[in-house]
Amino acid sequence: MDWYGNEDDEEALQRGFGDAARAASDSEVERLHAKIGQLVVERDFLAKAFGR
Repeated sequence: MDWYGNEDDEEALQRGFGDAARAASDSEVERLHAKIGQLVVERDFLAKAFGR
């Protein structure tokens, strides 16, 4: 193996980082959907409370 590694190692690293990024992205999407749902409930409640 040379000092810069081989192509198989680089591909494995890229796949690994891609999977980690995808998992982080999926959890972030779930968190954002939950926040959107919360904000919609609050908006609807306030709209109803102020007669809009």
